[in-house]
Amino acid sequence: MTAAQGTPGIAGGAGRSVRRLIVFVLLFATVTIAAIGLSGLVGRVLDAGNELAVADTASLAQALAFTLVGGPLALVLWWFLWRGFTDAAERSSVAWGLYLAAMSIVSLITFSTSLLATASAGVDGRWQPQAFASGLIWALVWLWHQWMRHHPTKSPTQLVDLAPVIGYVFGLILGVGGAVTAIGSVLDAAIADTGPAIAGSPWWQTTLQGLVWMAGGAAIWWWHWFRDRAELLRAEFAAVALVIVAALVAVILALGGLGTTLFVLLELAVDRSDPVSSILEPLGTAIATAAVGSLVWVYYRRIATRDTGQIGLATRLVTSGVGLAAAASGIGIIVNSLLAAIGSPLAESGARTLLLAGISSLAVGAPLWWVAWRPTAPVATDAIGSTGRRVYLIAIFGLSAVVALITLLVIGYRIFEFTLDGASGGSLLERVRAPLGLLTATALVAAYHFAVWRRDSARIAATPGRRRTIGRVLLVTGADPDPLVRAVREASGAAVSVWRRAEAATFAPSADRVAAALEGVTGTRVLIVTGPGDRLEVIPLAD
Repeated sequence: MTAAQGTPGIAGGAGRSVRRLIVFVLLFATVTIAAIGLSGLVGRVLDAGNELAVADTASLAQALAFTLVGGPLALVLWWFLWRGFTDAAERSSVAWGLYLAAMSIVSLITFSTSLLATASAGVDGRWQPQAFASGLIWALVWLWHQWMRHHPTKSPTQLVDLAPVIGYVFGLILGVGGAVTAIGSVLDAAIADTGPAIAGSPWWQTTLQGLVWMAGGAAIWWWHWFRDRAELLRAEFAAVALVIVAALVAVILALGGLGTTLFVLLELAVDRSDPVSSILEPLGTAIATAAVGSLVWVYYRRIATRDTGQIGLATRLVTSGVGLAAAASGIGIIVNSLLAAIGSPLAESGARTLLLAGISSLAVGAPLWWVAWRPTAPVATDAIGSTGRRVYLIAIFGLSAVVALITLLVIGYRIFEFTLDGASGGSLLERVRAPLGLLTATALVAAYHFAVWRRDSARIAATPGRRRTIGRVLLVTGADPDPLVRAVREASGAAVSVWRRAEAATFAPSADRVAAALEGVTGTRVLIVTGPGDRLEVIPLAD
């Protein structure tokens, strides 16, 4: 009887989920169709003086059909859905949150790129009515969905972090690209005395166009970072985005710009085989990239490393990984260049260029890796057993093994190719020097990180009370979670996931009390609940 009664409920829940998915997909499609149609009509009005725009009956028919068919359907569908969001179940559905996030992101990207493209084209006197119309209509769509997203009683309660996080990342991309273009064009003009002509345009036009995109990106970033409070979000998706921005994108930009700048300076000092103007060509963009990337890096690294938990650790590990990749690439290129110089005197100039590139990559990557990884500094006991550090070491060693396997296959192929077809020209060393350089760097990286992993494992095994009897701890608290997370890791060595209570709390159990509560507890997953008041409950969960 119980099973029979439960089955319709399950089927009904699945049916509601499928119904919501279909309805929101239809709403997304009809809103998009109506916006495209309205954009086409407004664009024709703004470009009424163009005979082709007036005579193009096919595009006019499409715009009318999209507007007069898609528009009413979208409004009717939205009205019926909007009335139903007084129900808490509908408001908390994933489909509602996903639809608003997706449409907010699509409309943001479309209207911002269209309006910025129009403004950028206006710098050199070009008018783009269709792009302006598209930006205007999609801006209205974005404002409409912003109103729904912030509605006090009908806004979604699921996936609310998606739009702000993706919005600030998108604005950052636009702003960084515009800033690099603007600063780079000014520096190129200063370095070359006369401004470089890009597509027939003077340098100041390129600078103004870059400033337009920079200003637009900065406005989008500010809106989502401060106005939408993305700076305060630390849930899973927001945390991953923060680590990617702070430790991956910004670091790659800064290192790439610094490495290219150093390479150009080394070429000027050592290798003048190419004209000076050709050597200096990438310098302006490289300096701009390094400056803008460093600015973003400093700002976001300060925010990410302020967190003493998983976000701060992940930021440091990813930064270390980027520096390691740059340093290892430099070692591989240096070995490659040395083998090239030994094997073929005719390749002396090319070997010297390779050597300078390798030195540049090693010079910017190695210090970063040293500062982020701190190989000579003592490692705290709780940090050694952390999931992030273990995953990092295993991932580096695993990737090194994959790269080594691929390079060995390439070397074997080149050896057999030379043996079977040696008359085709080129020495064996010339054929295998690139994979040999990569294999050398990979072997060094793999050997070091494997030794660190073995040393960490030995320390964990030798530390009293540090044998892990708990796989993962789910911590539910309304207080500051960082002291509790450190206490749990110190007591059990387990990985910790934090769930915040709806009500805030100022009280948090002491580390000694947490350790005492976890004494003798074993299990794959353990739930720890703190509050309200001084309550502390430890619950082993079934596998």
